[in-house]
Amino acid sequence: MRKIEVFDSSLRDGAQGCGISYSVADKLNILKALDEFGVDYIEAGNPSSNQKDVEFFQKATEYKMKNSKLVAFGATKRKGIKPEEDSNLNALVASGADYISIFGKSSKLHVEEIIKTTLQENLDMIFDTVSYLVGLGKTVFYDAEHFFDGYKLSAEYALDTLKAAARAGASRIVLCDTNGGCFPDEIYEITKKCAEELDVPIGIHCHNDMECAVANSISAVKAGAMQVQGTFIGTGERCGNTNLSAIIPSLQLKLGYDCIDPKKMPLLTLTARHIAEISNIVLPDSHAYVGRNAFTHKAGMHVDGVKKNSKSFEHIEPCAVGNERNILVSEVAGRAVIMDKLNKIAPELTKDRPEVGQIIELIKQQEYLGYQYEAAEASFELLVMRFLKKYKPFFHIEYYKIIGEKSEETNMLDSAIVKVKVGDKTEISADEGKGPVNAIDKAIRQALSSFYSQLDEVHLVDYKVRVMDSGAATAATVRVLIETTDGTDVWTTVGASTDIIEASVEALVDSLEYKLVKNIK
Repeated sequence: MRKIEVFDSSLRDGAQGCGISYSVADKLNILKALDEFGVDYIEAGNPSSNQKDVEFFQKATEYKMKNSKLVAFGATKRKGIKPEEDSNLNALVASGADYISIFGKSSKLHVEEIIKTTLQENLDMIFDTVSYLVGLGKTVFYDAEHFFDGYKLSAEYALDTLKAAARAGASRIVLCDTNGGCFPDEIYEITKKCAEELDVPIGIHCHNDMECAVANSISAVKAGAMQVQGTFIGTGERCGNTNLSAIIPSLQLKLGYDCIDPKKMPLLTLTARHIAEISNIVLPDSHAYVGRNAFTHKAGMHVDGVKKNSKSFEHIEPCAVGNERNILVSEVAGRAVIMDKLNKIAPELTKDRPEVGQIIELIKQQEYLGYQYEAAEASFELLVMRFLKKYKPFFHIEYYKIIGEKSEETNMLDSAIVKVKVGDKTEISADEGKGPVNAIDKAIRQALSSFYSQLDEVHLVDYKVRVMDSGAATAATVRVLIETTDGTDVWTTVGASTDIIEASVEALVDSLEYKLVKNIK
């Protein structure tokens, strides 16, 4: 198995993505997560660009990494001065990093029109910079910025820039599709020619402007590249970089390359989600390998196939990347789906029991009314338990009223009154909140507090409303999804009605009821 180095740039190129702003503490947390996962190199920032990165490198060099090597990033020296006079290069040296990634111009367009120097001086800038840093004992990777565009403009000159870095002692020559505008066949052909021309190992750095970054990087590896650069979950400038959480398992599990310690591969999903959380990014459910829907099955035929043989509808085992299989309940689900869920709720039921068919029909009726259980498994579980009479409801809301008075002069809070019955006791409570849903939520909790103290642990995480029939205008059915947590578990409930408050109350009641049911399991 050929070794492919994994070079992570989440803390540098990834941090350049729109909406991402890392604190020093954030960067250190991500550094530790990447080190634990076992990437080969972590490009952690440009210490010459801002004080935050200077502080980060001071702290990062104190951290004893177990698996990864810390890399500082910067540009070649400026034209017209010696390397030792360049403040940016001095900042790289002062960072304490033993590995330095230097980017330089490999396209005539950028040499002549952007940095406005001669072709020869640009070659000298590359050679002198790499030579200077190598002379100081640094391991230097040369990033050939805009290489593929430059190669198509002038193959001879683009190759000359690589050879200049190689002669100066660069340990890796990294070919960059900086604009993300190349196709896999172009990447393959050009990378193959470069690998044949150079004695220095080749790396690949792709951007995702055409959704080709992963495919392009794989093509480069097949053409001879031995280092893949990218970012976890694909963050970065514009459309992002090569998504390492997709390419690592693709290269290792699908193509047989050696990227990371196989024992670490099950940490992939956890690492990706951890970095997404720190980055304040909602990881798309559809993300390959690590998304919540990566191994989710909804159609009855798919579920039946997976239950018989996972290879029927899964290209790898979910556990190989630390993810899990998820079976959704919906109107297109068959007995296989329902049985998968029922086995957890009522293990005594078999697929030929009439209750199973009745539950399937009940689900179809509910979804026709606007309910959706694929994203509200807590409500589904309660629905089944109520149907099977597996528990007695803990409480019943007999009455509620919401009052909202607002004007241009005042911004009054909404208030709610609720009458709740628990056994043979009745409790009336009132409260106010920021909006009617918040008000009724607080009032219900207050009424139940003397009966169920465990509900103090419960709080709402997310609240979503969807109009089911926009053509009906204000008379349309709305679906409300509420995500709730008790600090340990997270669950989602659903309500549906032409009245948004009624739908919200239904979802709120289910969320509290589920907590109480959960506590007696």
